Amino acid sequence: MGIGGSILLIVIGAIFTFALNVHIGFVNLHLVGWILMVAGLLGLIITTYIWSGRRRQVITEGPTGYRRVEERSDVDPYEPL
Repeated sequence: MGIGGSILLIVIGAIFTFALNVHIGFVNLHLVGWILMVAGLLGLIITTYIWSGRRRQVITEGPTGYRRVEERSDVDPYEPL
């Protein structure tokens, strides 16, 4: 599931839980909404955990003009090179 799918589940679950006032005899839409919101939240947490462990590539240019590519896992993506 991705970040978009997780957010979509949270939104649909919130609509089912808080916005709809429809009563269907055999389906409790409020409970379905809560289940969708919890599933979306778990998917969001798992996705961010998986994405946080990805490796980063650092490209540095040496004094001779050659480029060197390093794969590191301890690099801050927002740190200037």
